[in-house]
Amino acid sequence: MKAFSALFVYSLLLSFLRTSNTVDTITPSQFIRDGETLVSASRFFELGFFSPGSSKSRYVGVWYVVSNDTVVWVANRETPLENHHGVLKVTNKGILVLLDSTNTTIWSSNTSRTAGNKINNPTAQLLDSGNLVVKDGNIESLLWQSFDYPSDTYLPEMKVGWDLLSGLDRYITSWKSAEDPAPSEFSVRIDRRGLPQLVLMKGDKIKVRRGSWNGLTFTGVPWLIPQSSQKPLLTHEFVMNEREIYYEVKILYNSIFFRSTLYPSGKTLGFRWTDHTKSWELQPSSELGVCEIYGLCGAYASCIIKSPYPECACLKGFIPKSPKDWNSANWFGGCVRGTPLGCNDGDGFLTYKSMKLPDTSSSWFDRNMSLKKCEEMCLENCSCQAYANLDIRNGGSGCLLWFADLVDLVMLQMGGQDLYIRVAASVLDHTEKSRHFGQKNQVIIIICSAILLMVMLVLGLASYVRRKKLRKEGMNIRCQNDSNNEGWNEDTELPIFDLITISNATDNFAINNKLGVGGFGSVYKGTLHGGQEIAVKRLSKNSGQGFNEFKNEVTLIAKLQHRNLVKLLGCCIQENEQMLIYEYMHNKSLDSFIFDQTKSRLLDWRMRHNIISGIAKGLLYLHEDSRLRIIHRDLKASNILLDNNMNPKISDFGLAKIFGGDQTEADTNRIVGTYGYMPPEYAGYGHFSVKTDVFSFGVLVLEIVSGKKSKELCNSDQHLNLLGHYLDFVIGMDTMD
Repeated sequence: MKAFSALFVYSLLLSFLRTSNTVDTITPSQFIRDGETLVSASRFFELGFFSPGSSKSRYVGVWYVVSNDTVVWVANRETPLENHHGVLKVTNKGILVLLDSTNTTIWSSNTSRTAGNKINNPTAQLLDSGNLVVKDGNIESLLWQSFDYPSDTYLPEMKVGWDLLSGLDRYITSWKSAEDPAPSEFSVRIDRRGLPQLVLMKGDKIKVRRGSWNGLTFTGVPWLIPQSSQKPLLTHEFVMNEREIYYEVKILYNSIFFRSTLYPSGKTLGFRWTDHTKSWELQPSSELGVCEIYGLCGAYASCIIKSPYPECACLKGFIPKSPKDWNSANWFGGCVRGTPLGCNDGDGFLTYKSMKLPDTSSSWFDRNMSLKKCEEMCLENCSCQAYANLDIRNGGSGCLLWFADLVDLVMLQMGGQDLYIRVAASVLDHTEKSRHFGQKNQVIIIICSAILLMVMLVLGLASYVRRKKLRKEGMNIRCQNDSNNEGWNEDTELPIFDLITISNATDNFAINNKLGVGGFGSVYKGTLHGGQEIAVKRLSKNSGQGFNEFKNEVTLIAKLQHRNLVKLLGCCIQENEQMLIYEYMHNKSLDSFIFDQTKSRLLDWRMRHNIISGIAKGLLYLHEDSRLRIIHRDLKASNILLDNNMNPKISDFGLAKIFGGDQTEADTNRIVGTYGYMPPEYAGYGHFSVKTDVFSFGVLVLEIVSGKKSKELCNSDQHLNLLGHYLDFVIGMDTMD
């Protein structure tokens, strides 16, 4: 057992060490051998020889000094060295060459742009951007750079796109595997057809389309636009002229590290280095979910983002091409027009807002045309299907026209732009009649509302005093004296939110803002007027927990302050609503990572160790260091939230109990919590103490290490769950000793 514990600890602490020097430049009279490195001037990046994963092959690559296992560029991706005798040098002609033990060139830099030119004193230098460049020493002109030949990682200042004069196409390609950096079939590149757009491809087929540039962002990536309350760290630029078409990110603070990596699975993830945790923080990425799959809904249909499953809907005036397939959620066949266009006989346009624009590979555009002129041009051409502004800045400008089927439409929850889709006159008439019918209904509603308003005013005046009293009592929760609960006779000093504020923040508790459901009720994401993001825990009328649990959580957590406990911002008790307002955790709960096959790969041993350590510190505070000794009683993966830096925070204190100063244990007739995390003495007899939380913590550690749920991993022969397997292992180790 001791050997097992030592092995576990060592696996968390083991790191790979490299020797390095502080030289960032080599000349033809110098070279780099395996075991030696170049380090950029500010010690941001390092270049040298490495072996990926468990492979024994050697490659020349660039990695971060602060994270030497994060390789961002590889020179000889397809031609590895088989031993440690490689040499990297720059020739008198300004060519980088990689030589093996027999002095044979196995890789060299592309020099087609400098052929025939006289080179003087060439130097190779590793820049603080991570770019390896070769320069003409006399005139400082650039002869070659690694940023023109990316690997699987995009770095700030790197261009993705085309040099139209030379025909150079700069694009990202994933590794074949964690042990093989050779290019795979996945790539991120700029598609030049029609209006250029950013795409993720598998071979020659588009898998994900980020869309065309609208002046601020790609139409399918609205989250690139920073919120007004956020201080931007990056700038995004898209350049399109007669010489170049490319996308570039520039960093505003040199000491901050960002990267975006395309993985062998075809998934692209962005990261930011966090000095505090010495780890990579996952950045917000696609909010489209399954809707980002290219052409999921086929032609003339929009993908509507809903969690966990999307929905496809035909545009107005269109019907499913195959109703049978459509009703079976096979949407790839798309939709067709229910009413043919009349060409010049009364066609018009329906406006769709907040849209990811359709595929622009068969589009036409003009930078200077007004939107009105754009509409007229589309009507004059019977093949034109839709139009939109080319640039959404300053009220919109330019013209974008579509002349093929409209494919890959998504109705966004934020951002997007207006799209005007051509339909027959009869579809417009039907829509107009519906609008007029709605207006008549509005008149009736107004009259009825006026009558009801008088009744409501009378009732409201009669209940005003009572409601005000109840609200005051609810908002200022006063914990009465209790002989068993020392310290509960103090008022909570907790900010109060009114119902209107919370309703506006959550878009009236919209289903799209729903984060999850628990024993208490539902949890919603919200954004306050100033831009602060919040999580709203709303007590359900059918909840198994009630006001006592609500009051318990408010009273407890308002008195607790620790970096590993979730921060309660306030509460709301109004009009039969009982809500708790917390800080919003972008990475949600721990269970969404450790039990997800894809996300769990992002948690290396160091991050898992930090999470375990943080939970332990939070528990120690609850049990020993806070002025109240608190037993949580429901410690589990879904009650551990993760902040932007993947720091764990214990949440959900509705079932917690407070012990007196000298009290160490207690009994209860009401067993609450989650089976699978309860110790036997509590689940069977209601006996609980600090050991109850320690037992739950042990189960949680097993889940974090194994990535398996405590109740679902079963042995078909022995019928053992995760905890049973662990105990069986421990007994086996003791037997061996």
